Amino acid sequence: QVQLVESGGGLVQPGGSLRLSCAVSGSISGRPWQYWVRQAPGKGLEWVATIGGGSTYYAPSVQGRFTISRDAAKTMLYLQMDSLTSQDTAIYYCAQKRGPRLISPTSLQDFDRWGQGTQVTVST
Repeated sequence: QVQLVESGGGLVQPGGSLRLSCAVSGSISGRPWQYWVRQAPGKGLEWVATIGGGSTYYAPSVQGRFTISRDAAKTMLYLQMDSLTSQDTAIYYCAQKRGPRLISPTSLQDFDRWGQGTQVTVST
């Protein structure tokens, strides 16, 4: 069974950087799309970035500041976050799903697998 485990969250000052990691274990068949999504306090799930098919996709709110990447074996997924603001404060989840790319996921249940999340807090 596939498991995803995030790490790398924490407290960072505005303008700072963090790199999130997601370890993917278990049998990975097919070519799943892999995602980062986040949920801020009192808000719904927000799509952040997607990688797959040789391409990357970003939400407008993070375009130019965040970079999604992964290793060739698709066992490690990363999110480099630069120029962080308080609006980036959220629990960040990595997730994956086979089949068509999800454009606007609204729930973790939209994915095949997801991690437990890692807290990112941007504050002075």
